[in-house]
Amino acid sequence: MIRSISKLLAGAALASLAAMAPAFAEPAKPECLAGAKPGGGFDLTCRLAANALLESKRISTPMTVTYMEGGVGAVAYNHVVGKRGNDGNLISAASSGSALLIAQGKFGQPDETAVRWLGALGADYGVIVVAADSPHKTLKELVAAYKADPAGFAVAGGGAVGSQDWMKGSLIAKAAEQDPKTMRYVALEGGGAVLTALEGGHVKVGSGDAAEMVKHHVAGKVRILAVMAPERLPGELAGVPTAREQGFEIDWPVWRGYYVGKDVSDADYDWWVKSFEAMAKTPEFAKERDARGLFEFTLIGSAFDARVKQDVERFKVLAKEAGM
Repeated sequence: MIRSISKLLAGAALASLAAMAPAFAEPAKPECLAGAKPGGGFDLTCRLAANALLESKRISTPMTVTYMEGGVGAVAYNHVVGKRGNDGNLISAASSGSALLIAQGKFGQPDETAVRWLGALGADYGVIVVAADSPHKTLKELVAAYKADPAGFAVAGGGAVGSQDWMKGSLIAKAAEQDPKTMRYVALEGGGAVLTALEGGHVKVGSGDAAEMVKHHVAGKVRILAVMAPERLPGELAGVPTAREQGFEIDWPVWRGYYVGKDVSDADYDWWVKSFEAMAKTPEFAKERDARGLFEFTLIGSAFDARVKQDVERFKVLAKEAGM
């Protein structure tokens, strides 16, 4: 009887330890690496994870955010690949722009298989914008006018040739049956400069993101003709039709995600995956995501890994078609 009781107690103790095991995998010094200066999209992405993980009690130690600018994330990516490939404490910020640059070979030798993709926790979406007094009220009207006079349509974006904004513009050119290489693209420094160029009549079309354009659309300073999302976006953009609704199969989600080093252990990777999954279901996370102007877009673990690799292949095709 005593031996039986001892066995039961030992079994209960082991079961209790097993139940607690996931907590032992929590990183002692959680860190998020943002591959740019403070204040940009990578910083926003790191702060989203840092705040939501702590507020939802997935981590007990505040997450440190560090910065490593260069190559729009390329320097940070190569740093993780070369020096911190097995660091289970570290997650790094990424975006669909990262996948685009990898597809174009701008991250150097490391490709999309050089890291382990952890998850995406939100997204913005591409938009096509015109001035408030533009005669074009729909995307169909704009595409038709562009087709009739492609040389008369300067398209402005907050990035260089080959950037996400350039790619969005190239999709409009393709919809108008024009060669994207002939598009009159004006590369500007960010969405604010695009808005200024539109309002000043210097360009006819703006390529940007919903979060940076919505307030100006609501204020009547510009008009968003289409959002590049599978379905209409909620809130202040609920009245703006998607490109799909207007007959154009164009989507451009700007996801915000994370990766870890290639040699991070399965136990550490699984801890991050399970913590992201649990966190993403909490009201604390929804509040943090909404505060950053992001829309729901949650892909974690293998689903996100597949999405990144799919995006890289899609971007390779788009870049080739555009002559990049």
